[in-house]
Amino acid sequence: MHFLNAAAMSLAKMFKFMPEPTPLLLVTSILLVLSIPLLLHLIIYSTTSDTLPTILLLGPSGAGKTSLITHLERGHPATTRTSQTPHTVEVSLPVKTPVASARFRSPNDPTWEVTKKLLVQDTPGHGKLRHYATDSISKPQNIQGIIFMVDAADLSSDNSDGLRQTAEYLHDVLLRLQKQVTGAKTSKSRKEIPMLIAANKLDLFTALPAPLVQSTLESEITKVRTSSSRGLLDSAIATKDLDAGEDKEWLGEVGEGKFGFLQMEEFGIQVKVLGGSVAGADGPDVKQWWDWIGAIL
Repeated sequence: MHFLNAAAMSLAKMFKFMPEPTPLLLVTSILLVLSIPLLLHLIIYSTTSDTLPTILLLGPSGAGKTSLITHLERGHPATTRTSQTPHTVEVSLPVKTPVASARFRSPNDPTWEVTKKLLVQDTPGHGKLRHYATDSISKPQNIQGIIFMVDAADLSSDNSDGLRQTAEYLHDVLLRLQKQVTGAKTSKSRKEIPMLIAANKLDLFTALPAPLVQSTLESEITKVRTSSSRGLLDSAIATKDLDAGEDKEWLGEVGEGKFGFLQMEEFGIQVKVLGGSVAGADGPDVKQWWDWIGAIL
């Protein structure tokens, strides 16, 4: 009881010597109460980098990459020509496309518009110019995802050259991504980049549907993987270096079985195949690709 009385007397003395509230003190207090939540909100939701996230656009020549990047930038495709150098544009997601990182934000949030913007970098698809793509993959700091575009009408068994070239390019890109993950010294330095295989030109009668595009590419990559492995083994025998590290050059699960994109998940690489069309008789159909982009931002 004595302790409670002493505490009450101490509080009474403290309030006795407190200054009388003035209009200035009241206004200052109100401003502090209102500004602190706002400052915390800006700190939490502000972007951590001045550089926008980047989507890297890859694929063989003629797949429709330049047409796609033109459509993403302007809202409609345009007449294009074969790219000789990389080309980067800033684009904004369609209003109705949700963004994963902004699912808890209000549309009135001042950073809302920033989260809907990104950079798309188109790279040449010609075999002699693909070093631009590999250079970009080697520096993945701001790369949020990769779109590998294929011509779904160019992957049938009737055009073995087109299928083989596409599978070889895709194999090399996936292997480079795999090496970056397995070669990372720490978990923090690992950069796991998702990939969309955009099956373009589905408006054409000869185009393969997306599920068939996936199975066709998986089968052909299996052949590429096997032939690449044999080439490495022959080289190792010729140089008497039988410890050349063949496993490091093997895409996906080690073994003689069939390759599947699902195997890349072991390395944190999510691969998805979605169909669409940049330029069709009924207009562009790229909604699934936009939705994929929004889901990884």
